[in-house]
Amino acid sequence: MCKVIYFLLLLIGFSAFAQQTNGTEKDSLSGTKKTIAEFSERKGHPFTTGYLPVGFFDIDLKTLIKYNSHEGFRLGVGGVTNEKLFKKYKLGGYIVYGFKDEIFKYSLGGSALVNKEKKAWVSLYYTDDIKEIGTYDFLTDARFYSLFEPRLLNIIQFYKYTQWQANLQSELSPKILTELRVEHTDVSNFEDYYFIKDGKGYREYQLAEAILSFRIKLQTDSIVNSDGKKVATDVLPKVSAQITKGFKGIADSDFNYTKFGLKLDYEIQRKNLSSTSFLLQGELASGDVPLTHLFHAFPNQPTKENISKRFSVAGVQSFETMYFGEFYSDKLAMLQMKHTFRRFKLAEKWKPEVVLISRHAIGDMNDTDRHFGIPFNTLDHFYNEAGLELNKIALGFGLSFAYRYGYYNLPSFEDNVSFKFTFNLKI
Repeated sequence: MCKVIYFLLLLIGFSAFAQQTNGTEKDSLSGTKKTIAEFSERKGHPFTTGYLPVGFFDIDLKTLIKYNSHEGFRLGVGGVTNEKLFKKYKLGGYIVYGFKDEIFKYSLGGSALVNKEKKAWVSLYYTDDIKEIGTYDFLTDARFYSLFEPRLLNIIQFYKYTQWQANLQSELSPKILTELRVEHTDVSNFEDYYFIKDGKGYREYQLAEAILSFRIKLQTDSIVNSDGKKVATDVLPKVSAQITKGFKGIADSDFNYTKFGLKLDYEIQRKNLSSTSFLLQGELASGDVPLTHLFHAFPNQPTKENISKRFSVAGVQSFETMYFGEFYSDKLAMLQMKHTFRRFKLAEKWKPEVVLISRHAIGDMNDTDRHFGIPFNTLDHFYNEAGLELNKIALGFGLSFAYRYGYYNLPSFEDNVSFKFTFNLKI
């Protein structure tokens, strides 16, 4: 049944890709493209873009301060040069320091504009940093900046990596954004984890990858809402698709594998100022893939013994009742549905917002015994949670409640409950 769901998910996405439409796109999340090269195309308020222009240098606000369990407080500075220095070149990077692990991390890179009409940039970067186990990023996703990064506070499993990467990014048409990347990564595990291949355990390994990613900007429309404002509304989903190929033997790389990712993001905005959004995402891996490069379902429940100690910040697209490190998959499908009611007026400047949320995931993993040292479960049955958010109660802060039900419901009621605060601030 799982395989049927995964292939249906892929078929839905490529069917949407085949449809030809016209129009413009409104970003589903405030922000701009995450790569250095793209930032020059769109400017805005620093709390929207995540960049603060200072002369010929745009400071990346995401590099200034963070907190996680491995590094403690992570302080640093980073950014990218702007057109005041060079019009066809970008130089950028960051340097940060973790006060708990007492280690510097950094990234250095540069980009060159090779085709102005197609907005084609060639880039080269080197990075020495840490990353969460099981993270899967779509290269062409929008860059999202937030004053808080909720999940980062609670993540418990990281690995260290050093990486060379070169990429070509371009808009093939006003509706199609693409990126091709080749990279070589050296991985070392903080966890006592070994990937077993041909009777050998790998705790450190090298990976050579080629990644092709594209994002389809499908048609949008506009309506005049009940407040008299014209807003953009999506007519068809935004589609992101990505394929990753790992090659053994290139610069001493260790494994052959292939990974696929597909995401459909659809939001309906109505004249009465309510909205409904759907996020459908599928991921599939085959070959020799270590746990560090497989998939999780964006868990956001701290691994602590009672609900009062688990009180933290709710994420935007995370499973609030799923514990960190609880599930990993090499095949994964997720569906998230969210309905936002029109804000109701309690006072002239006090207008809270109610949101209903339903999240579901299913997955599987072949050869779980190849992953030694980190205990985890697989999502071979449906994982379900229902949530309620009361947002924008005061200064952008609100409250979130979620409950885990179905096959993975836990014996203790308290262990199935997530109670957190939310933060939504629009400048």
